[in-house]
Amino acid sequence: MTASAEGHADVVAARRHVLQDLGWGVTREGEELHGSSSVTPEMHVPGTRHLRTSILAAWADVLAGHLAVDTIAPRVPVTLELDVHLYRPAPADGAVHGAGKIVKAGRSVFVAEVEFTTGDGDPFGFAAGSFVPAPDARLTIDIPPNARPFSAEAPRLTVPFAQRAGCVRGAPGVAVLTHSDEVLNASNTINGGMIALVAEEAALSLSPGATLASLDLRYLQPARVGPVVARAEVRHGLGRVEVRDEGNDDRLCVVATSRTFSP
Repeated sequence: MTASAEGHADVVAARRHVLQDLGWGVTREGEELHGSSSVTPEMHVPGTRHLRTSILAAWADVLAGHLAVDTIAPRVPVTLELDVHLYRPAPADGAVHGAGKIVKAGRSVFVAEVEFTTGDGDPFGFAAGSFVPAPDARLTIDIPPNARPFSAEAPRLTVPFAQRAGCVRGAPGVAVLTHSDEVLNASNTINGGMIALVAEEAALSLSPGATLASLDLRYLQPARVGPVVARAEVRHGLGRVEVRDEGNDDRLCVVATSRTFSP
């Protein structure tokens, strides 16, 4: 998730996180967190006119993650699973809204869900995130009660999202995300939304012109060193993706499944 931990504010002041360029403004409405942004061509899946599913995953991670912070703080929440499912291909333009709410706030596991709608209020997908407190109780997070990570502003992307993030496709079925301060989270590991991007790129490299109808990520351990390498296998639109931290003994960090929309 993308929340700021103690001491992280100074780092944020020195550089701009990739996700901030997506213009996802977050507000509180009662017990829910709401986000909104406008879709630009730089957010599209290459070769299509549809918003990336990985961007929706990143936006869901922001909402669900900060709901988790509200419940788990001062312990740091760690993402166990993040998934996004779309009824139809994501919008090409216009506003996108997300409404996040708590599903379960247990002693050991926290779960939140997010519904995505267009500017006209038409639902087009949903997401869910599961979190647990970090095993190391010495890790704490200190966020003012009403503080949110990103303010509402116009998206600032001037290049495609993958290029901005430093994510490139290699051989078919392979994508690589470089390590930089601009893709890290509060624990100085690769942000979960950025992991979604590299998994999506690996799967889509085997399905040119397609977009993802669903993306489900299970986080096994943090990606600390990088580069992060995703390798995908896709059969009949269903993909299996492994994401490894190449610089840290090639450790398996995330396993993911994906499904593309039918042609």
